[in-house]
Amino acid sequence: MEKMKSRITLSLFLVFLSMSSVHPMKPKKQYKPCKHLVLYFHDIIYNGKNAANATSAIVGAPEGANATILAGQFHFGNVVVFDDPITLDNNLHSAPIGRAQGLYIYDTKNTYTSWLGFAFLLNTTDYQGTIIFNGADPIMVKTRDIAVVGGTGDFFMHRGVATIMTDAFEGEVYFRLHVDIKFYECW
Repeated sequence: MEKMKSRITLSLFLVFLSMSSVHPMKPKKQYKPCKHLVLYFHDIIYNGKNAANATSAIVGAPEGANATILAGQFHFGNVVVFDDPITLDNNLHSAPIGRAQGLYIYDTKNTYTSWLGFAFLLNTTDYQGTIIFNGADPIMVKTRDIAVVGGTGDFFMHRGVATIMTDAFEGEVYFRLHVDIKFYECW
């Protein structure tokens, strides 16, 4: 009998405890960026003929692939390093405000997608420092988000999200990305 009373008391206590913690759902907090930038970077891949103006090159390719032409099926296995100009507008011939340096790896066999790891190195009167990016880039999706994982200089310890869009492309030699950067942590 004593065990029964203990169990009932324990059960009532647990019911009371669970009911006291029930509360209506609060709306999700909407964060506002502490800093916002829109930049463009222009990638011209080396194809064996354009050494004078190429800003990227294939440094890894699948077995038997040509290192100056992207691999056939969705470019799977290609690793490309780049040192691309960054501009404030979508004109390749505008004065660069910095460089985008890093790599992209085509990492899926059944669609165009890559993994990006790169930095924006900015050197202007308005901005000095780096912004570091990492993330998956499902290329066929119109807008993609990648993480802003840190920075230096004017972007010291900044974190946020960069929404990227392929703004233009010419075959497999040139593409331009529109990068909309929203920082949610600014030091």
